[in-house]
Amino acid sequence: MRQLVKPILASAVLTVGLVGHTYAADITVVNFGGANGAAQKAAYIEPFEKTSGNKVVMVEYNGELAKLKAMVETKKVSWDVVEIEAGIIGQACEEGLLEKIDLNKIGKKADFMPEAIHECGIGTFVWSTVLAYDADKLKTAPAGWADFWNVKKFPGKRAMRKGARYNLEFALMADGVPTKDVYKVLATKAGVERAFKKLDELKPNIQWWEAGAQPPQFLVAGDVAMSTAYNGRIDSAQREGKNLKVVWAGSIYDLDYWVIPKGSPNKAAAEKFIAYASSPEAQKNYAQKIAYGPINNNALKMLDAKTLADLPTSAKNSKDAVANNLKFWTDHAEDLEQRFTAWAAK
Repeated sequence: MRQLVKPILASAVLTVGLVGHTYAADITVVNFGGANGAAQKAAYIEPFEKTSGNKVVMVEYNGELAKLKAMVETKKVSWDVVEIEAGIIGQACEEGLLEKIDLNKIGKKADFMPEAIHECGIGTFVWSTVLAYDADKLKTAPAGWADFWNVKKFPGKRAMRKGARYNLEFALMADGVPTKDVYKVLATKAGVERAFKKLDELKPNIQWWEAGAQPPQFLVAGDVAMSTAYNGRIDSAQREGKNLKVVWAGSIYDLDYWVIPKGSPNKAAAEKFIAYASSPEAQKNYAQKIAYGPINNNALKMLDAKTLADLPTSAKNSKDAVANNLKFWTDHAEDLEQRFTAWAAK
């Protein structure tokens, strides 16, 4: 897990060292780094700095709510805009860790996909967790999660993100639950038992990952035969010439959101940044740099067919996909993550 002390201290030193100059650090934007961070820097951060005159310091994290919570509770908030996952925004909002969003300062409601609008945040892009493999090493293409679990037909380790979210859904799909019924089954006690029982089958062959950069690395190195992965990370590896492939059937699509931590010292500038990053032009530029879908409907109209074909939001790719159930995870995340942690430790 990457420590954030150095980047934050560095930005603080930069600010102090440049007092009296126009280049002082005005806002700190926190994201997941990697290909996503690089795309955000090119499509959002650098153009925003030019048009607004604000300096932006970019900090990378792994989505830890504890860091955000500690800042808010101690009233020492050094983050202004934070990229947060859909499964966490509800909890963070309920706990009073986030500022409420004034949509009038961001854009028109009709321009955004409905799921993008949250009382404590605005969607920034649509992404998917997919089944990925290296076509240079796996000559027969897996068709879905049943094959992911089939270590006899496809020998080798499987990489999965260490956590309950998504893995429980994948386990149910591997056990034959149709995509449309995944959350209906998971909402029952029997469904949760079924998912953990299915995970038991695969457990001896699982190699856990925690950072989005790891799945492509594991696949290319031959450490695992297949992996769950963020589609944007696989897209980035493909652009570098790696022969990695994605299975879209049974993928789980999701949104990341921009949020403003409660007590941000630069709330007005943070709102301006989010408004810029939510504009059609910025969203189009972002989607061309990484295969994540825009949340601004007008940006979709500006993209060519080739770009659209690699996005989670394309008709073909979303055909047999599952929408992450935000309410389910807001209601059940704490219990299921605790159970998963105990299960993984055995």
